[in-house]
Amino acid sequence: MTQTTDRPAGGASGAVVPVLAFAGIVVAVMQTLLVPVIKDLPQLLDTAPSDATWVLTSTLLSGAVATPIMGRLGDLYGKRRMLITSLAVMVVGALVSALTSDLLMMITGRTLQGFAMGAIPLGIGLMRDTLPRERLGSAMALMSSSIGVGGGLALPAAALVAQHSDWHVLFYGAAGLGVLAIALTLLVVPESPMRAEGSFDLPGAVGLSAGLVLFLLPITKGSDWGWASGTTLGLFGAAAIVLVLWGVMELRLKAPLVDLRTTARPAVLFTNLASIMVGVSFYVVSLVLPQLLQLPTSTGYGLGQSMVVAGLLVAPLGLTMMFTAPVYARLSAKYGPKVTLILGLLIIAVGYGAGLGLMSAPWQSLVISVLLGAGIGLAYSSLPALIVGAVPASETGAANGLNTLMRSIGTSVSSAVIGMVLADTANTVGGVEIPTMHGFRLSFLIATAAVAVGLVLALFLPGGRPSRQPQLRAGSAEDAALERAEEVLRGFQGRVLAADGSPVARAKVTLIDRHGRQAGATLSAEDGAYTLTVPGGGSYVLAARATGHGPLASSATHTGDERPVDLDLSLPGETVPA
Repeated sequence: MTQTTDRPAGGASGAVVPVLAFAGIVVAVMQTLLVPVIKDLPQLLDTAPSDATWVLTSTLLSGAVATPIMGRLGDLYGKRRMLITSLAVMVVGALVSALTSDLLMMITGRTLQGFAMGAIPLGIGLMRDTLPRERLGSAMALMSSSIGVGGGLALPAAALVAQHSDWHVLFYGAAGLGVLAIALTLLVVPESPMRAEGSFDLPGAVGLSAGLVLFLLPITKGSDWGWASGTTLGLFGAAAIVLVLWGVMELRLKAPLVDLRTTARPAVLFTNLASIMVGVSFYVVSLVLPQLLQLPTSTGYGLGQSMVVAGLLVAPLGLTMMFTAPVYARLSAKYGPKVTLILGLLIIAVGYGAGLGLMSAPWQSLVISVLLGAGIGLAYSSLPALIVGAVPASETGAANGLNTLMRSIGTSVSSAVIGMVLADTANTVGGVEIPTMHGFRLSFLIATAAVAVGLVLALFLPGGRPSRQPQLRAGSAEDAALERAEEVLRGFQGRVLAADGSPVARAKVTLIDRHGRQAGATLSAEDGAYTLTVPGGGSYVLAARATGHGPLASSATHTGDERPVDLDLSLPGETVPA
């Protein structure tokens, strides 16, 4: 169960959304910071190419591990507190990298930078807990899209710095952005009033971390080690064993790191699986277009652009994702996040399909970037709304952390597969491997196939209409009346009444599922009215309490259909001291 305050955190200003989105963009910058200098890393660090890739792999692995862990810590101890912690660790990592050219120290710094990936689900959780309902859709869409926005904007900026200055300046800039994000968060963002009960599941965190590292390591290094090598296959086998044992352990705990029963709900399961496919499609364009643009025209298909121009031509990918956030909010309000996810996937498919024939001029890369940015922006924006609508408020951080992890797994798989495809189809010219147009087109076909799988998964998501998210508070009589005027899907509604039949305002009504976990919470309006949605059919307990009245616990059953169940809650006549 969860402990909450009866009011939202105070001081939630209009600046909360841009500040949290800026924090998300800063975190995303860490992922693409070194893209412009990838090919030069072996020389810059005086090491072998296979060892230099650890500078990128370490960030990926630490981000995958930190994302679900920081989400759970945020649910337990405060999302704002954990957001600032994530950013602070990132700043330390950026400074470590800025001050060294040693491989091991660079890997250490990059590992600390990857730790900040947990900021994305924490920001989404803060938005749910502190913002009014009418602003929540577009805010979560912008936060979710910040991963792509940061990546897209970082490419030209990092390329400009790398081309005209010492590459260590990239890390000093990243540290400065991190400090600014921390300062703005401290000044503007209020702490969430929501807290999950229980303690941190340390064995679960260790088990999940070990399983993720064992799984992602052979994915990212398989091309170097050989996909059929004993090391690669052994690590995949070990990952399967560790993750199965971890899952069995989590199912036996009362307060697990990841509630696998919640994760198994169709709305959560198919959203997470679709997230992997969206992650795959996002990373393919980031890998292919910069290389195609920078290849010399003497190849017969390269577009001969500089590093900076190539970054500028790909930047609209991120900018378009940012501009789709308000569009998503309007579409989702009318049709629901499932429909916007499907629409986004269709636009991505059109973008990659068009890309197969638009690879002969720089302006065509711009068109592809805009199309794919619009589709990926809609798809990314839909994912947190689908998750938030399917899990209890106390699990928002952990659930969105897991969803962000699924996207990261998608980008990791994409990186490995596309890297292998481009290497296998490359031509060797003067001892240098040059990617071929065949490899680029095959990469786009793989992305299109991933989108097709994502579309099939999205079709299995329950419900296509917009659903009202359960609010943890009722700010005013007008807000409550507006909420009651909305269509209530699959939930309970009624009034909280005193013993004499008079309405009880601001009564705390909590929905508890059959496992004893909170599935929703709200406050009654001035006329005693309340509404609560349910995640699915089954037996529930509705607990109500109010100052000056005795508490009430009432059993109720919902069939799981989309009709609300009417249930008035009459508090006992005995009053209790205020």
